[in-house]
Amino acid sequence: MVVNFDKQRQDLVNELFGKVIKSENVKNAFLSVKREFFVREDLIEYAYFDDALPIGFGQTISQPTTIAIMLELLDVEDGMRVLEVGVGCGYVCALLSFLVGPKGKVYGTEIIKELKDIAENNLKKHKIENVELYAKDGSLGLVEKAPFDRIIISAACPYFPKPLVDQLKDKGKIVAPIGDKYSQQLEVLTKSNGKIVKVKYPGLFVFVPLRGEFGFK
Repeated sequence: MVVNFDKQRQDLVNELFGKVIKSENVKNAFLSVKREFFVREDLIEYAYFDDALPIGFGQTISQPTTIAIMLELLDVEDGMRVLEVGVGCGYVCALLSFLVGPKGKVYGTEIIKELKDIAENNLKKHKIENVELYAKDGSLGLVEKAPFDRIIISAACPYFPKPLVDQLKDKGKIVAPIGDKYSQQLEVLTKSNGKIVKVKYPGLFVFVPLRGEFGFK
């Protein structure tokens, strides 16, 4: 069976635009990045279902609706330096790559080396060159590449990891699902003149738990 992924991608974006996709830049990112490059081969027919899908090693590629909400909250601008913690299959990094543009840079950490390698291969399919991935404990951030304009944590956190807050630029933002292992709320942390402000987004979400020193024990 021949699947028209381009049409499915357009249909999904049409469904999400005006609901969770609010901005033209996030809309264009979703239209430009081929989600079928980032899902498992045996699940490729579900690439444009608005669902989370397993990617192996007990991890998932998040639901497009959830990713769209997080990217809108993150408010990425052209030329920014962005860190993603928990890159999984690399899909969010690909979207971020589009949002920061050729003058920007995206860094990603993934604690499971095999997944980091898969993500790199997926990004190569898309010929993405402004993303660097590291197999390491993302709860510690990436101090050698800091500071960052934006940080997105694609795993459930008990709290905002202090190393990530420390590695955030002034006027920077972190978006993360904060809660227990079973349900979380999306929160936006903003650093302004050394002060920290946190705002919660309504609704409950379920992410895989953050692993590492500042993750769940």
